[in-house]
Amino acid sequence: MFKRVMTDTKGGGDGIILLDDQWDKLVVFLRDCPGIYVANEEDCRLFIEGILWMTRRGVQWRLLPEKYGNWNCVYKRFDRWSKRGVWEKIHVFFANDPDMESIMIDSTIVRAHPCAAGAIKETGPENDHALGRSSECK
Repeated sequence: MFKRVMTDTKGGGDGIILLDDQWDKLVVFLRDCPGIYVANEEDCRLFIEGILWMTRRGVQWRLLPEKYGNWNCVYKRFDRWSKRGVWEKIHVFFANDPDMESIMIDSTIVRAHPCAAGAIKETGPENDHALGRSSECK
């Protein structure tokens, strides 16, 4: 459904870009969505693609490539849309549309840090930095 393309190295490498027909459906929905103002379609499309980039990689907001906009502005807009239920409305609206099913993101494909996923932790006296009573004070 979405097309993978190689972008420049400053842009973050492999990116996800919405196909034009997907964007056309999405922008029509967003224009009809109460509380959402789509002034510049190109900026809005970059915002959506930036969110897709973030969700695909599961990285910190600060690592968002600049081509999607300032990471803090993108985060604030994402947060506003979350509080207004826009992402849920998008999901509900497109849930039965087979052309849009591949861009729906849920927690089963968002990457977590290795330690959150049960990675083996290093053990041994050189890595024993826990706070509290030392082993010598028994």
